[in-house]
Amino acid sequence: MPAYLIGMVLAGTVGKDHMLIRRPRTLTFGLLTPFYFIRAGSFVSVPALIAAPAIFFILLASKIATKLVAVYPVTKIFGNSGKEGMYTTLLMSTGLTFGSISALFGLSHGIIDTSQYSYIVATVVASAVVPTLIANAFYLPIHLLGGAQRAGEKPGKAAQTGRGMLAVNKNVLTGSDAEA
Repeated sequence: MPAYLIGMVLAGTVGKDHMLIRRPRTLTFGLLTPFYFIRAGSFVSVPALIAAPAIFFILLASKIATKLVAVYPVTKIFGNSGKEGMYTTLLMSTGLTFGSISALFGLSHGIIDTSQYSYIVATVVASAVVPTLIANAFYLPIHLLGGAQRAGEKPGKAAQTGRGMLAVNKNVLTGSDAEA
Protein backbone atom coordinates (compact mmCIF):
# COMPACT_ATOMS: atom_id res chain seq x y z
CA MET A 1 0.00 0.00 0.00
CA PRO A 2 2.76 2.53 0.74
CA ALA A 3 4.36 1.85 -2.64
CA TYR A 4 1.00 2.41 -4.33
CA LEU A 5 0.51 5.74 -2.55
CA ILE A 6 4.05 6.89 -3.37
CA GLY A 7 3.42 5.97 -6.99
CA MET A 8 0.27 8.10 -7.02
CA VAL A 9 2.11 11.07 -5.55
CA LEU A 10 5.02 10.81 -7.99
CA ALA A 11 2.92 9.96 -11.06
CA GLY A 12 2.90 13.49 -12.46
CA THR A 13 6.65 14.02 -12.13
CA VAL A 14 8.02 10.56 -12.79
CA GLY A 15 5.47 9.78 -15.52
CA LYS A 16 7.15 12.21 -17.89
CA ASP A 17 10.53 10.44 -17.82
CA HIS A 18 10.07 7.29 -19.91
CA MET A 19 13.50 5.82 -19.12
CA LEU A 20 12.85 6.16 -15.40
CA ILE A 21 9.57 4.27 -15.84
CA ARG A 22 11.20 1.46 -17.83
CA ARG A 23 13.81 0.67 -15.19
CA PRO A 24 11.42 -0.22 -12.33
CA ARG A 25 9.13 -2.00 -14.77
CA THR A 26 12.03 -4.14 -15.99
CA LEU A 27 13.10 -4.84 -12.42
CA THR A 28 9.57 -5.79 -11.42
CA PHE A 29 8.82 -8.07 -14.34
CA GLY A 30 12.28 -9.55 -14.57
CA LEU A 31 13.03 -10.14 -10.91
CA LEU A 32 10.03 -9.94 -8.61
CA THR A 33 7.23 -11.45 -10.70
CA PRO A 34 8.87 -14.86 -11.21
CA PHE A 35 9.42 -15.19 -7.45
CA TYR A 36 5.76 -14.45 -6.78
CA PHE A 37 4.56 -17.08 -9.26
CA ILE A 38 7.07 -19.64 -7.97
CA ARG A 39 5.77 -19.06 -4.44
CA ALA A 40 2.14 -19.15 -5.53
CA GLY A 41 2.71 -22.34 -7.52
CA SER A 42 4.47 -24.07 -4.65
CA PHE A 43 1.21 -24.19 -2.69
CA VAL A 44 -0.67 -26.09 -5.41
CA SER A 45 -1.50 -29.65 -4.42
CA VAL A 46 -1.29 -31.90 -7.48
CA PRO A 47 -2.83 -34.89 -5.62
CA ALA A 48 -5.90 -32.74 -4.86
CA LEU A 49 -6.27 -31.90 -8.56
CA ILE A 50 -5.89 -35.53 -9.58
CA ALA A 51 -8.40 -36.69 -6.95
CA ALA A 52 -11.31 -34.72 -8.42
CA PRO A 53 -10.61 -33.37 -11.93
CA ALA A 54 -14.32 -32.72 -12.56
CA ILE A 55 -14.21 -29.78 -10.14
CA PHE A 56 -11.39 -28.24 -12.15
CA PHE A 57 -13.24 -28.64 -15.45
CA ILE A 58 -16.49 -27.25 -14.01
CA LEU A 59 -14.67 -24.20 -12.63
CA LEU A 60 -12.82 -23.68 -15.92
CA ALA A 61 -15.98 -23.96 -18.04
CA SER A 62 -17.90 -21.60 -15.76
CA LYS A 63 -15.08 -19.04 -15.72
CA ILE A 64 -14.77 -19.01 -19.50
CA ALA A 65 -18.56 -19.02 -19.99
CA THR A 66 -19.09 -16.02 -17.71
CA LYS A 67 -16.34 -14.08 -19.48
CA LEU A 68 -17.91 -14.91 -22.86
CA VAL A 69 -21.31 -13.72 -21.68
CA ALA A 70 -19.84 -10.51 -20.26
CA VAL A 71 -17.29 -9.54 -22.92
CA TYR A 72 -18.68 -10.70 -26.29
CA PRO A 73 -21.72 -8.36 -26.26
CA VAL A 74 -19.44 -5.42 -25.48
CA THR A 75 -17.27 -6.23 -28.51
CA LYS A 76 -20.42 -6.12 -30.63
CA ILE A 77 -21.35 -2.71 -29.19
CA PHE A 78 -17.93 -1.42 -30.29
CA GLY A 79 -18.51 -2.73 -33.81
CA ASN A 80 -16.15 -5.69 -33.96
CA SER A 81 -17.04 -8.42 -36.43
CA GLY A 82 -17.81 -11.92 -35.18
CA LYS A 83 -14.27 -13.19 -35.63
CA GLU A 84 -12.60 -10.10 -34.12
CA GLY A 85 -15.13 -10.00 -31.30
CA MET A 86 -14.56 -13.63 -30.41
CA TYR A 87 -10.78 -13.16 -30.57
CA THR A 88 -11.00 -10.19 -28.21
CA THR A 89 -13.39 -12.04 -25.93
CA LEU A 90 -11.16 -15.09 -25.64
CA LEU A 91 -8.08 -12.99 -24.92
CA MET A 92 -10.01 -11.02 -22.29
CA SER A 93 -11.08 -14.23 -20.55
CA THR A 94 -7.86 -14.41 -18.59
CA GLY A 95 -7.49 -13.20 -15.04
CA LEU A 96 -4.14 -14.63 -14.13
CA THR A 97 -2.84 -11.88 -11.89
CA PHE A 98 -5.98 -11.04 -9.94
CA GLY A 99 -7.06 -14.66 -9.67
CA SER A 100 -3.74 -15.89 -8.34
CA ILE A 101 -3.33 -12.96 -5.95
CA SER A 102 -6.82 -13.34 -4.51
CA ALA A 103 -6.39 -17.11 -4.17
CA LEU A 104 -3.07 -16.66 -2.35
CA PHE A 105 -4.68 -14.06 -0.09
CA GLY A 106 -7.47 -16.51 0.73
CA LEU A 107 -5.00 -19.30 1.47
CA SER A 108 -2.75 -17.07 3.57
CA HIS A 109 -5.65 -15.84 5.69
CA GLY A 110 -7.31 -19.22 6.18
CA ILE A 111 -10.35 -18.42 4.04
CA ILE A 112 -9.73 -21.38 1.73
CA ASP A 113 -7.78 -24.60 2.21
CA THR A 114 -4.99 -26.06 0.06
CA SER A 115 -7.25 -28.15 -2.16
CA GLN A 116 -9.54 -25.19 -2.88
CA TYR A 117 -6.49 -23.05 -3.58
CA SER A 118 -5.18 -25.72 -5.96
CA TYR A 119 -8.44 -25.79 -7.93
CA ILE A 120 -8.61 -22.00 -8.14
CA VAL A 121 -5.01 -21.55 -9.27
CA ALA A 122 -5.21 -24.40 -11.78
CA THR A 123 -8.42 -22.88 -13.16
CA VAL A 124 -6.90 -19.41 -13.35
CA VAL A 125 -3.81 -20.66 -15.19
CA ALA A 126 -5.85 -22.83 -17.56
CA SER A 127 -8.24 -19.93 -18.23
CA ALA A 128 -5.25 -17.92 -19.40
CA VAL A 129 -3.80 -20.64 -21.62
CA VAL A 130 -6.79 -22.46 -23.14
CA PRO A 131 -8.72 -19.42 -24.49
CA THR A 132 -5.50 -17.94 -25.88
CA LEU A 133 -4.75 -21.15 -27.77
CA ILE A 134 -8.32 -21.31 -29.10
CA ALA A 135 -8.26 -17.63 -30.10
CA ASN A 136 -4.98 -17.95 -31.99
CA ALA A 137 -5.98 -21.22 -33.66
CA PHE A 138 -9.50 -20.33 -34.82
CA TYR A 139 -10.21 -16.60 -34.49
CA LEU A 140 -6.95 -14.82 -35.30
CA PRO A 141 -7.92 -11.69 -37.31
CA ILE A 142 -5.32 -12.10 -40.04
CA HIS A 143 -6.55 -9.04 -41.94
CA LEU A 144 -5.34 -6.83 -39.05
CA LEU A 145 -1.80 -8.21 -39.02
CA GLY A 146 1.07 -6.57 -40.87
CA GLY A 147 1.70 -7.67 -44.45
CA ALA A 148 4.86 -9.66 -43.68
CA GLN A 149 3.00 -11.70 -41.04
CA ARG A 150 0.17 -12.87 -43.28
CA ALA A 151 0.61 -16.38 -44.59
CA GLY A 152 0.32 -16.76 -48.34
CA GLU A 153 -0.32 -13.09 -49.13
CA LYS A 154 1.72 -10.40 -50.81
CA PRO A 155 3.63 -8.19 -48.38
CA GLY A 156 1.73 -5.08 -47.36
CA LYS A 157 2.80 -1.47 -47.76
CA ALA A 158 4.95 -1.54 -44.60
CA ALA A 159 6.94 -4.55 -45.81
CA GLN A 160 7.26 -3.19 -49.38
CA THR A 161 8.68 0.13 -48.22
CA GLY A 162 11.09 -1.55 -45.82
CA ARG A 163 9.52 0.04 -42.73
CA GLY A 164 8.85 -3.26 -41.03
CA MET A 165 7.39 -3.74 -37.57
CA LEU A 166 9.96 -1.53 -35.83
CA ALA A 167 8.78 1.56 -37.65
CA VAL A 168 5.14 0.59 -37.20
CA ASN A 169 5.67 0.09 -33.46
CA LYS A 170 7.51 3.42 -33.25
CA ASN A 171 4.54 5.12 -34.92
CA VAL A 172 2.14 3.46 -32.50
CA LEU A 173 4.19 4.59 -29.49
CA THR A 174 4.59 8.15 -30.69
CA GLY A 175 1.10 8.46 -32.16
CA SER A 176 2.54 9.32 -35.55
CA ASP A 177 0.94 8.24 -38.80
CA ALA A 178 3.61 9.79 -41.01
CA GLU A 179 5.56 7.62 -43.42
CA ALA A 180 9.11 6.71 -42.46
